[in-house]
Amino acid sequence: MLKIIGGAVAAGALAAAALFGAAGAARAADDTIKVGILHSLSGTMAISESTLKDAMLMLIDEQNKKGGVLGKKLEPVVVDPASNWPLFAEKARELIAQNKVAVVFGCWTSVSRKSVLPVFKELNSVLFYPVQYEGEESERNVFYTGAAPNQQAIPAVDYLMKEEGVKRWVLAGTDYVYPRTTNKILEAYLKEKGVAAEDIMINYTPFGHSDWQTIVSDIKKFGSEGKKTAVVSTINGDANVPFYKELGNQGVKATDIPVIAFSVGEEELAGIDTAPLVGHLAAWNYFMSVDTPENKDFIAKWQTFTKNPKRVTNDPMEAHYIGFNMWVKAVEKAGSTDPDKVIDALPGTEQANLTGGVSKMLPNHHITKPVLIGEIRDDGQFDVVEKTPDLVPGDAWSDFLPGSKDLEADWVTLKCGNYNTKTKKCGGGA
Repeated sequence: MLKIIGGAVAAGALAAAALFGAAGAARAADDTIKVGILHSLSGTMAISESTLKDAMLMLIDEQNKKGGVLGKKLEPVVVDPASNWPLFAEKARELIAQNKVAVVFGCWTSVSRKSVLPVFKELNSVLFYPVQYEGEESERNVFYTGAAPNQQAIPAVDYLMKEEGVKRWVLAGTDYVYPRTTNKILEAYLKEKGVAAEDIMINYTPFGHSDWQTIVSDIKKFGSEGKKTAVVSTINGDANVPFYKELGNQGVKATDIPVIAFSVGEEELAGIDTAPLVGHLAAWNYFMSVDTPENKDFIAKWQTFTKNPKRVTNDPMEAHYIGFNMWVKAVEKAGSTDPDKVIDALPGTEQANLTGGVSKMLPNHHITKPVLIGEIRDDGQFDVVEKTPDLVPGDAWSDFLPGSKDLEADWVTLKCGNYNTKTKKCGGGA
């Protein structure tokens, strides 16, 4: 039974009441484990998040075909926080307090994740967060299956330095916490590598920004001063469509000024004419084009489930795939969906990823992941041009920020998300 909570109507609940009566519906609820899905299905982030809702429905359906979890069927409960950051907190509370979900899979932007954190802590529930983010956080109630900066941003810059000989840097992002913090880390890293302040240009635009003509013109001018220039893009959501279109309009080619993106994958490229973008780059931990048996099987199941042979997969989908299977294993290990037991059971849990290798949940609630650099093809897919030989452990706290380099997250031994290794105290700070 799928329950979709929009306004005041809960379709699944109405259907159950009609079929079984109130008592029957209550018994049915007792026989299911509810799984919350908290992704924007409307607004500026729907371009990226809607597909994650569909991915979760597929994963739940697959698990139910295997017999569910602990002998119970899983029941998805879908809400739409509508790219409205305060609404994420309201919808999270609705899922946990009213719908009694055992776990929530959701959020994309860091501002949405920050919005829901107090709710998960207060109500002691579990959130699986599937998207690359800025780090500088490790919460007991959150499991981060997307990339930390050392699993995406830093390797991307290293690649551009080594392979493209980049000397000048445009850090272009959407104006919120993830791009600002990531660029703060990257700026410190670049300066540590000897890059001068005048060779770093930083630009922020609002969510949904559409007029890129002046900004792209400024990027071209910045890149025309004799040093190899690249754009490191933390632009999020549907603003990517006009940004890439304007790059094409102004003839910004990858051979001149390569753009490496952290939030553009197969799903975002599906709505863009990719011909002018060939050769531009993205850094992720998964690409649909990866040739492994696990990935081929996942793609086939996805396209069958969606009844669309052209439907693409992407990195956050794989993160949900890993996180969901880790949650299932932890619940079975704990013999319960009780949040405290599941939280304790998750560290050490392993799950084969789709690119080759086995990802592991670490004591800091981040996972091990390979890092891949992909080059855009004219069909909207990526050619993998570099992959780390080993899986990289996610680091919650950056080594390149003064307030973070002494901090360690460890929820197994230290029972702390920001333990200061110098003061030997939990709570960060000096």
